[in-house]
Amino acid sequence: MPHAHITLTVNGEPTDVAFAPYKTLLEVLREDLNLCGTKHGCELGECGACAVLLDDQPVLSCLVLGVECGGRRVTTVEGLVSDGRLHPLQETFADLGAAQCGYCTPGILVTAKALLDEHPHPTRDQIRDALSGNLCRCTGYQQIFEAVEAAIPVASACGRASGREREARSAREASASGGAPRESQ
Repeated sequence: MPHAHITLTVNGEPTDVAFAPYKTLLEVLREDLNLCGTKHGCELGECGACAVLLDDQPVLSCLVLGVECGGRRVTTVEGLVSDGRLHPLQETFADLGAAQCGYCTPGILVTAKALLDEHPHPTRDQIRDALSGNLCRCTGYQQIFEAVEAAIPVASACGRASGREREARSAREASASGGAPRESQ
């Protein structure tokens, strides 16, 4: 069977990858790009362990075919680190014991990041709703909600920088393609 070949941006880096065309984004990330932070869970789209950001929106990577990701941006839990520093969510999860066995944590972290990027000061109900697709068998969720809330002030300050970074990236992409900048979503 011939391999699919795509170019996409993974954690801010342009990436070329060839893989069997039936592979999911989860399989491409783990098996072909050796990014193992994203976890295999149910592989049915029910647990959230495989959540990543696709063009800044949380998706379940076990339900997305790799071939659908050409030209797109993927952010995994590995991509939350910036300049060698943990994302504020990663820090508060560690400080408040929100990660116990850790299996669900990568999916929860990227989903929570998307929430904070869209709603810099979410309510507890908004946090609960955003994370409702992420199952955790260890924490009872209380520590997770508290860790997201604790990250809000720092993440909000980082979010302003992220917005500027998104605008600069959009301008660079437009310049490279000879078109107008894409609207960030």
